[in-house]
Parts: sequence; C-alpha cells; structure tokens
Amino acid sequence: MLLAAGAVLLSETLLPSASRLAVPVVSKEEPSAPAPDMQPADRGKPLDNQTTAPLSYRIAEYHMNVAYTPESRQLQGQQTLTWENPGSVPVQELYLHLYPNAFASKKTTFMRESGGKLRQDEARTGTSGSMDLLSVKTVDGEDLSPRMTFVQPDDGNKDDHTLLKIPLPKPVGAGEQVTIKTEFLVKLPAVFARMGYVDDFVMAGQWFPKVAAYERAGTRGRTEPGWNLHQYHGNSEFYADFGLYDVKIQVPSNYTVAATGFPVKPAVTDKGMKTYQFYADDVHDFAWSASPHFVYVEEPFSTPQIPGVKIKLYLDPNHQDLKDRYMNAAKKALSRYSQWYGTYPYSTLSVVVPPPGGNGAGGMEYPTLVTAWGADDKTPDLELERVVVHEIGHQYFYGLVASNEFEEAWLDEGFTSYAEDKVMEMDYGVSPNLAVESSYITSPNTLNQNAWAYTGHDQYAENVYTRGKLVLKAIEKQVGTKTMDRIMRTYFQKWEFKHPSTKDFQNVVEDVTKTKWDDFFNEYVYGAMMMDYSVESIQVKASGMKEKPSYDSTIVISKKGGNSPEVPIHFHFADGTSLDKTWDGKESRIEFKLTHTAPVDWVRIDPKYSLILENKHINNYLQTEVNPKWKIRWNLGIIQFLQAIFGWVSW
Repeated sequence: MLLAAGAVLLSETLLPSASRLAVPVVSKEEPSAPAPDMQPADRGKPLDNQTTAPLSYRIAEYHMNVAYTPESRQLQGQQTLTWENPGSVPVQELYLHLYPNAFASKKTTFMRESGGKLRQDEARTGTSGSMDLLSVKTVDGEDLSPRMTFVQPDDGNKDDHTLLKIPLPKPVGAGEQVTIKTEFLVKLPAVFARMGYVDDFVMAGQWFPKVAAYERAGTRGRTEPGWNLHQYHGNSEFYADFGLYDVKIQVPSNYTVAATGFPVKPAVTDKGMKTYQFYADDVHDFAWSASPHFVYVEEPFSTPQIPGVKIKLYLDPNHQDLKDRYMNAAKKALSRYSQWYGTYPYSTLSVVVPPPGGNGAGGMEYPTLVTAWGADDKTPDLELERVVVHEIGHQYFYGLVASNEFEEAWLDEGFTSYAEDKVMEMDYGVSPNLAVESSYITSPNTLNQNAWAYTGHDQYAENVYTRGKLVLKAIEKQVGTKTMDRIMRTYFQKWEFKHPSTKDFQNVVEDVTKTKWDDFFNEYVYGAMMMDYSVESIQVKASGMKEKPSYDSTIVISKKGGNSPEVPIHFHFADGTSLDKTWDGKESRIEFKLTHTAPVDWVRIDPKYSLILENKHINNYLQTEVNPKWKIRWNLGIIQFLQAIFGWVSW
C-alpha cells in the first residue's frame, strides 16, 4: 500500500530537475492575488506529514512536471511512476497507455473506428496529436527504451501506438514496487475527443504515460491476477487503478490552471512563466485545463453528507453571465448524489466551461474535475444544467466506483444517465419520456461487452447510455422506488473504490430484494432483448338475437421479445365501454374471448406506457376494421395515440 505522507516533499528528489524542461526555475512567490492563483492547500496532508487511512488501494504513484508551450501546442513532461504489484504472482513487465497517439494518423484504431468523429465533434483537417517517450529509465539509470514495444491486443493494428509494453530488468514480486522515470513530449491536436487546444485554451485529458490497470484474482470475476490491456478505441473511455498524483504544471504567467485535486501552495512566477502544484490521492486519473481568459468563481458548499467542498468554476468569458446556472447545477447534483449514494470524499470539485469551438473538450469527466457544455447562445435551455448534472454523476460511477469502461461501459454511462434523470426531475421538473427513449432502441445489444464490439457509435450510445438506463428503470418499476434507492446506495457503498462487474451489481439486486434475477439479466443485460408485445388480430362475430344483439370478440396477443411479469391490455368496445386485463406474459401468445353487447373496436397493449423496455409501440395498437365509414375515426385514434407518446417529450 502506497502512503501519501510526505508526497510533495519527496517530489523534489524524485523528479528530474525542472531545468531539463528548458523553462525558468521557479523562484519568486507571487504577491497576494485573487483565487485561484493564491489558493493555499485545501487539505494539509501533503505538507505537514499528517497521515490518514487511504480510501483506496493506491497501486500507482505519480510525480510529474509538465510545461505547456502555446506557440508549439506541446506539453513537455517528466514523470516518476512507482507501481505496486497488487497480485499474488511476480510481474515481468509494465504496460503504459499513450493515449495521445490515437490522434497520430487516420490509421490508428481510434480514428479507423470513429471515422474521425465523436458525438457532434469532428477531427480538424491538418492537425494531429501524438506522444513521444524521450527516455524511459529505472531509478538506477538503466535505459529501458530498447526493450519497449507497442502492442495491439484487441485488433492487431500495427499502426496503433496507444499501448506500450516495457519488459523490466527483474520481476516485481507480489506486494513489491518498481519505479521508472520517463521524459515525454505531447503534441496536442486541435480540440477533439476530450483533449487539445482552441486558440489559447487547452484541455489536457489523458495526456501523460498512464500505467494500465492490473486486476487481482476475484476482481470482476477474474480467476487469475493479470493486466487488463486494451488500446484506445473509437467508443471506449478509460479504466485505471487508484493512486496518488503530485503534479507541477508550468504555463505562461497570464494563464489560469484548473486541475484534478487541489493546489498545495500558491502559484509562483518567474520570468514570465507560472508554476502550479496540485496534489490528489485516491483517484485514478489526472486532468487539467488552462486559459488566459478564465473567469474564476469559487463557492464553499456543504450538506449533511458533505462536510465541506470548494466548487470551482472556470468560465470562458462568453459564458460569464451564466455562472449562477452552472454553479447551481453543480450544487444540486452534488447534494443529490451525496444524499442518495454516499459522501463525496474530496475537498474540491472543478467545473471547466470551454470557449466557442471548444466543445470537443466539453461534457467529460475526470476525478474532481468535469467539463461542461459551452452554450451557443445567451439564454440556453436546460441542456446546460443537464450536462453539468450528468458529468458530476460520473464522479460517483466513474470516479469512485471506477468501473471498467473498456469492457462494461454501461456500469458508468447507464448508471450516470439514470441518476441524472432523477436530479433533472426532482430539481428542474423535467421528466423523461421513457416511451420515446425506448423507441430509439433500434439495435439492442448486450450491455456487458467490449465498447468497440458495438457497430458504430450510434449502437454503442443507444445501448450503454439509453438502454442501460432503461434497464435500471425497469428494475425500479418491478421493485418500487424505495427498494431501488436501497439497491443503488448499497451497490455504491459496497463497491466504492473496488472496480465492480455487472455480476456484482446483479448480486446486490438479489441481496436487497431476496429474489433471483437471472431471467431478467439474461434477457436484458447479458442478452440483447427488448420487450415486444403485439396485438396480432381481432375477430368479431355476431352471436345474439336481433332484438338483443351480442358479439363474440376474439383477440390474439403475442410476445415477440423479452418477458414482463405484467402486461396490461385495454379492450375498447364500439359502444364506448372498455375493459382492462393483465396478462402474466409467460406464454408466447394468448387468446382472449370477450362477449359483449357491442363488438371490440380496438385494443391497446400497455395504454399507460408502463412497459419501460417495450420499444415497438406501433404494434401495441390494432383497430378491428377500417371501412370508409370509420376511416376518419381511425385516423383520429392514431393521431391521439402518437400524441400520447410524443406529446410530453422532455430530456
């Protein structure tokens, strides 16, 4: 277990000399100035040698210097990485993610799979990104670079250099540590896919050589310890082990820096350059952003579940008038999530609002730092709040639970989307239209599969975001809101800092409800099903006397998809009366025979849209017959049906 005590003091000896970055040595303390440049440490732990029990198993320890040069759009960095073997067998090699190499050419796996597009963002012609390791050495000075090779375990694409294998001089035994020192150079692309620059704004996400995740036996059902190795894919996000970070960031003196963690001392300036120093522990990533134009707003925030946190807002000037909306959204989200799931354990939460043209970096999450969406107009709709609420939700299911987004992305995106909807409904009065959202699921697929196994970004998004959320809503529909709240809270608190799997979540559902959920999970989580109930036919036969008419109506309902324990069916008769029945849905079809003084003129399955995973609503409705006399009535009925589905859309 790596300890945080004295991390900042150790950094001076562990890091290579700053002079090797070809930037001035920091020597002069800045005079008193407004935050954030003069912020003291938010917690005294790194400075006064206090120790507290780690919240996570800190497998990785990073000490880094990085200097940003706006003219060349480059990051020049030095890193000392100490990695502890958490497994039970010796490890002979390290693996590093070199994520910026995803943008090196059109031949990389990321660019091939994405086509140079991510969400509404597109890679700009004539720009590229890359990472070069200038040196890789042991603490004894042994050069490891001749041993290094790029590996492509997922697709064998030799043009992809996002995963690097470094054989070590000697094995690292169980519980032992190894330290390597690297010097690296990152060329930033024009802002795209979570990182890059636009004018003098820079977003540094996934910017440093990052050690891959190593899973112990038992983690996510693993039977043997070993590396979890994947390239950077067009759909996938990230997965890493917890650790601590001590990072010095050098920028021109007129720049303001936002970063993961908190500043350990005021920024210092010398010869036109400013150096910030940030510290974070019990996190699995570190990101930062910088601009000379940030409008900075800071507010302390506390609730019964949050002893105290500084919410820091870094606004592009174009969005300065919207600062209260961004800040209030952050407060509402943090308050709700801490109330529902558990304490937010960090002392800071930073929200970066990118400038016009910078939304390629917007709508993204990192530990203690999120990027919002830069609004395009002065009076944006609630999408502004929604993005902030969503990204802060990731602090819980990405940041703290730390799911494997390579292999089970729904455990982050689907869970965060579910939580986001609850905040938007409770605090902004915006209810989701689940019937419409389910109709978007045109290509359902299994949820616990590799992110790049989906066919394109649309199928990935509709499954891991929307379908994943609908699965959680369907569970809630069966067990009730109170029980679902208990499921979600139990899951978070049991698996905080522990990297759970889909099966771990199923086990929590079963433990809380005292019920087996194999059938449900096999159909809708491990399987690719949606519900699809259809009114197949309506046959009417007159059976009464002329003076006392009677009609026998035979209705056939079929099941073409997954199961529901309750299928509500509404039968409407020509005299205006109606009848409601519930089918248990166990068989593939059922036949209803109804006798009444008027014939059945139409039937609708699920009239109140309670079947959350039903995605083909159009075959839920059938008219008995359509003759010229009744065409106008039938058309009006269809219009009313569609209005019922689409008339209350809210996102």
